[in-house]
Amino acid sequence: MTADVAIVGAGALGASIAWHLTSVGVRDVVVFDRGAPGQGSTARATGGFRAQFGTAFEVHLALLAREKLRRFQEEVGVDPGYEPHGYLWLARTSAQLEGLQKANAVQHECGLVEARILESAEISRVNPAVQGDFAGAAFCPTDGFIRALRILDGYLSGAQRQGARVRTGVPVEGFRLDRGKVTAIRAGGEEVPCGAVVIACGAWSAPVAGMAGVVAPVSPLRRQVALTEPTSVLPPSMPLTVFVEDGFHLRVRDGRVLMLRSTPGNPRDAFDTSVEPEWLDAISRTAAERVPVLSRVPLDRQGSWAGLYEMTPDHLPLLGFAEEVENLFLACGCSGHGVMLSPALGQLGAELLVGRTPSLDTGALRPARFREAKGRPEAAML
Repeated sequence: MTADVAIVGAGALGASIAWHLTSVGVRDVVVFDRGAPGQGSTARATGGFRAQFGTAFEVHLALLAREKLRRFQEEVGVDPGYEPHGYLWLARTSAQLEGLQKANAVQHECGLVEARILESAEISRVNPAVQGDFAGAAFCPTDGFIRALRILDGYLSGAQRQGARVRTGVPVEGFRLDRGKVTAIRAGGEEVPCGAVVIACGAWSAPVAGMAGVVAPVSPLRRQVALTEPTSVLPPSMPLTVFVEDGFHLRVRDGRVLMLRSTPGNPRDAFDTSVEPEWLDAISRTAAERVPVLSRVPLDRQGSWAGLYEMTPDHLPLLGFAEEVENLFLACGCSGHGVMLSPALGQLGAELLVGRTPSLDTGALRPARFREAKGRPEAAML
C-alpha cells in the first residue's frame, strides 16, 4: 500500500479533506483512524452552525461553509441536516450588547445582512421561553443546526466512492523521515510510503504531530453537555440561545434539550470526558432560573456526555504545512467549530495540498503564526 496523501483522523475535517482531494483528482488517499470514524469529537458535537462571528475572516469562513452546506445534498448526496432556526445571543448589560453590536457591524460588512440587533422588547418574540432583564440581543435567522454524523458519513463515503481508502482501528505509531520530509507513515504494524501527511485528529493532534518532531499548539478542553429526558416543553424550531454573560446555551434536538456552559478549571486528566454530577446539578438550577419551563423537566444523567474541544492559543484553526517537516500538513485546532467549518476547511485544505490558490486567504490559519507573533486574541463570541 502507498498513499499520495495519508490523513490521520476520520472525523468530519479529515473526511472533508479526503472528499475534496478525491474530487480534484487525487485518488491515492488513505484515511487512518485508531477507532471508528467520528468517535473522537465529531460524534459528541451538539450540531450548531453559525456565521455570527466577531472578525471578518471568521465570518467569511463560515459563509463559505454555509454555501457548501446548502449544496451538500447535490454535491455529496447526503442531507447534512442544515436547519436555519437561528442563533440568539442575549446580553444583560450595555457592555455585552456593545460587543454584539460591534460584531454585527463586521457581519454586515461581510454580507451577513440578515443578522440583526434586537431591542429587549423583541426578544420574547424570537424565544418566548427565556426569562430575565436584557439590554438587547443579536439574532441571525440563517444560523441554526446541522447533523455532524451525516456530514461525516457524506464526506467519508463520498471519498471512498471516488477512490479513497479508510483504515479504521489502526493507530498511528510513527513516521519515517528523511531530509525534513515524511516518507512513510507507520500504522497498524505496517509502513506505508506516502507523499504527504495530514494531521486531522482533533484534540489528539499535538502528540501525533510530535511523533514527526512537529509542534502543534493544540490542547484539549473538556466541554460537558447536559441532556434532558424527552420533552415537548420547547419547540424544535427554537433558535440556539446563548447567554453572553457565561456562555450558557441550549437547543432542542430529537425531542430533548441540550444545555452547555463553560467549565471552569481543568480536569486532572486533560483527556477526561467524564461528566461531573455537581456540574449537572448547577446547570439544572441555571436552566430553571433562565428558562422556567425547564424546571419541571428532569435531566437524563446517564445520557449526558462530555467531549473535547481542540484549542489553539487564538482559537483559530491550524491549516497549512508545518515549518519543521515540509510535507506534513496540520488541519486541527478548530476550537469547538470543527464540524460546522469542516466543509470550508476541507476545501481550503485540499486546495493548499495540491498547490492551488485557496478560495479564501488562509494566512490567518498558518501554523507558523504563533512563532511569528501573528496569532491574535480571540474575538469570536463563543
